[in-house]
Amino acid sequence: MSERIVVLEISGLEALHLAGIVGQFRDLLADTRSAADPAVTRLLPDAYPDDEAASEEFRRLTGGDLLERRGQDAATVLRTLGIDGAGLDPTSDPDATIAVALGEGEALAWMRTLSAVRLVLATRLGIRSEDDHQPDDPRFGVYDWIGYRLDGLMTALDRR
Repeated sequence: MSERIVVLEISGLEALHLAGIVGQFRDLLADTRSAADPAVTRLLPDAYPDDEAASEEFRRLTGGDLLERRGQDAATVLRTLGIDGAGLDPTSDPDATIAVALGEGEALAWMRTLSAVRLVLATRLGIRSEDDHQPDDPRFGVYDWIGYRLDGLMTALDRR
């Protein structure tokens, strides 16, 4: 059985914006001072919700590996977009459609990255629940757009 391919079509402008956001996310993960950043902490799960000390210990022991894997996923997104190599030209037509072909593993890396970026944005915007989301506030546009792209990937991967 051959690996499934998911083709994501986005405009050149969307690709550039996404590359910028994912690049900033990768930089956040690489910054060793970010360990105390609430947005980064939100990316690290609580192993023991009823025991804060045990959860802190779990994060201390596993957090580095988890953040490294998130960084690798972000690098996959940038590579498949054509960043860190040839492919995505910032001077090209922003309205042109770009087709990004993703193997299943790459698509999963995209999903994990988009989910993590949404968590970081949610922390920055103060979103802890659906009630905190204010769709009329333009600052939430990127958050919603990333959710839209994430939903599209999930739908494409769900089709069997």
